[in-house]
Amino acid sequence: MRALGIRLSFSTNAYVRFSVFEAVERIGAAGYEAVEILADVPHLYAPSVDDALLDDLRRRIISAGLRTSNINANTAVGFYGRPFWEPLFEPSLANPDPTLRKWRIHYTRRCIEMASRLDCLNVSITSGRMVSGIRPEDSLDLLKFSLEELLPFAERHGVRLGVEYEPGLLVECCDELTALIEQMDTECLGANLDLGHSHVLGEDPAEVVSNLGARLFHVHLEDIKARKHYHLIPGQGDLDFRALFDILESSGYDGYASVELYTCPDRPDHAAAESLTYLEGVMKSGGRTKE
Repeated sequence: MRALGIRLSFSTNAYVRFSVFEAVERIGAAGYEAVEILADVPHLYAPSVDDALLDDLRRRIISAGLRTSNINANTAVGFYGRPFWEPLFEPSLANPDPTLRKWRIHYTRRCIEMASRLDCLNVSITSGRMVSGIRPEDSLDLLKFSLEELLPFAERHGVRLGVEYEPGLLVECCDELTALIEQMDTECLGANLDLGHSHVLGEDPAEVVSNLGARLFHVHLEDIKARKHYHLIPGQGDLDFRALFDILESSGYDGYASVELYTCPDRPDHAAAESLTYLEGVMKSGGRTKE
């Protein structure tokens, strides 16, 4: 069952101790409609992914009864060749080093190709962090230059780029993202809205969803406690998911909402199952379910 128009998905970034194939099978078995694929190690690290692997993965996704909601190209841990305790956004599309910035552009182009091959409409990206010694407005110009290279490529592949804002990044709030979208002036650029991030920032979710309008391409879900940016299983924090679903539904949003719990690598099956049980319960209580 699902809320009318809203389709629940789960991100493989909770399953970093499993292969991408195992993650897909487990997410399908949990009962989700779709899967978000991590475009980083240990799943689809773009420089090491060939088309044969993608074709195999596409078959596995279909076999699991899933669709691909989003290619999550936010991080680049694989660039460093070793694991880290936290997601790494650099080198980003706004990196001041032209060689590193070019690397990220090529990386994102490959993610767009991967999305197209997996019949996925969305690729999520971030602006990256602010760099010491570089003014934010200069970093923003670099980001725009990178997007100018990427957006025509995305359009040719029938893929949309959704920027995910996050506290502490160059683009860290809805106002900054909507300004960027307006300046780039293409229907291929929009938002990967993480409602937990928005809550941490104290934004009004109804206003955020209204301001993004048709440029809301994909949604990330997690719970948040006391505005601390730490992803929790839905139901363990302060977010009012019934109100959030009402807002999304009232706006006409009919895309995917992917639960993103990279904080649960030690218990991804539990996190996936508990999230789905809770969110379906919220949907049912609101009278907005569809068998």
